[in-house]
Amino acid sequence: MKQHLNGLFLACGLALAGATFTLFFVPGAFAQERGAVTGRLVPRFVSLKASKGNVRRGPSLTQQIDWVYTRKDMPLQITAEYGHWRRVRDRDGVGGWVHYSLLSGVRTVIVETELLDLRVRADETSPVTATLESQVVARITSCTIDWCRLSAGGYKGWAMKSSLWGVGPDEVLD
Repeated sequence: MKQHLNGLFLACGLALAGATFTLFFVPGAFAQERGAVTGRLVPRFVSLKASKGNVRRGPSLTQQIDWVYTRKDMPLQITAEYGHWRRVRDRDGVGGWVHYSLLSGVRTVIVETELLDLRVRADETSPVTATLESQVVARITSCTIDWCRLSAGGYKGWAMKSSLWGVGPDEVLD
């Protein structure tokens, strides 16, 4: 096996002279890296602790501000660490460096579909407790492989994980 970037190349074929080998790319087939500062997994999801957060070109107060996040609890993905700085990206893939004090480990997600039903149980036939609109930010209580239990605007319920940004597709949270 030959490891390459974000996946593995697997070689398959006959062990005969002159045999032809085929390479298959398997994305995400190896473990995540650990952050150099915290030792936590990278990438990982967090949320914006403050109602305003400057996003800079580099990990320093002297670096230019490219963006200002203005939505408290917005989910972000940490992609790198450097000292007190974390490189983050949002659901649109836009980001930069944010001081760690502006981030929280509280897990939130953003609704990516036009309307998302919250259900009593993690089952598509379960009664609906509320319907969330696109771009609503909700707090995660727990997640199974396909469903997440959310809390938003005083409502609680289960939603399909595939309609959310801020939680990994294989991530299970208790």
